Amino acid sequence: MEGEERVIYTLPGVYDSLEHTGDVYIKAHGRDILELFENSGLALFDTMVDVRRVEGRTSRMVTAEGYDLESLLYKWLEELLVLYYSENIVCGRVVVEEFTVRRSDSGVNYVVSGRAYCEEFNPVKHEPRVEVKSPTYSLMRIIKSENEWIAYFVLDI
Repeated sequence: MEGEERVIYTLPGVYDSLEHTGDVYIKAHGRDILELFENSGLALFDTMVDVRRVEGRTSRMVTAEGYDLESLLYKWLEELLVLYYSENIVCGRVVVEEFTVRRSDSGVNYVVSGRAYCEEFNPVKHEPRVEVKSPTYSLMRIIKSENEWIAYFVLDI
């Protein structure tokens, strides 16, 4: 797949938007798993607005749980998207404060929590792009390479 990837937009050091028919295909990067989840959240909001224009005047705590890394990433993106739809806010920075793995009766449970720095969406200031309906499991995978973590996922628009 590496040779077939066609990058159509890049936020350097954070993510690449890859060519995809009909939706937005993201390749997020991180030096570690924490930064990967931070950058995945930033990619979500950068798909909708120019995150460089978001000042992050306020913050919200976000927590997600999953049964593996992919379900955790899906839930994390979903919880971040809820901020946009429920409070009409966009985020320009996401900071993971805790990442835990616990045993449970049903297996292993992953939990991520952090803070999203946001402000009320203003179409004049934030340069609207496309509206994301939902993250999807389509093409989702998380890879640990020698130098970085990579997440691939599709956002339904």
